[in-house]
Amino acid sequence: MNDRHIDILRIRPQIKKHQTFETMSSEERFQNSTLRPVLKLQNPILLASFVNYATKHKGVFFDIPVDKQMAYIENAIQKDQKFRNVLKGLIIGQFTMEEYTTYTQNSSKLNKRMMNLVITRLQNQLQLLVPQTLSKVE
Repeated sequence: MNDRHIDILRIRPQIKKHQTFETMSSEERFQNSTLRPVLKLQNPILLASFVNYATKHKGVFFDIPVDKQMAYIENAIQKDQKFRNVLKGLIIGQFTMEEYTTYTQNSSKLNKRMMNLVITRLQNQLQLLVPQTLSKVE
């Protein structure tokens, strides 16, 4: 028997701060029940992916001021479709089949929420976005 959905849900961190309520939109409910836990689970690989991206793009990210780093993160995720697709794959790959079905019904709005959460997460962890921390992020 395939227990993938059980295994996926079991390894996901619980986030008590963000609850779901009946009055929430379906997108907000999905964001709090699925996206936030998946992003927390995938945090080390999201950080490593961004460091790899920045390194492959001449490493200028590491030498610019903090305000420009914040804009760089947002710009990279909003404008670079290839990188954006990699990030989406890292997240969507952790969905259960039921969550994937929900996602496909409203992927446009959920992609926007997903990428905004990734941007915020990376910006809030700027101190970890340096090449030598890749092995320490876990």
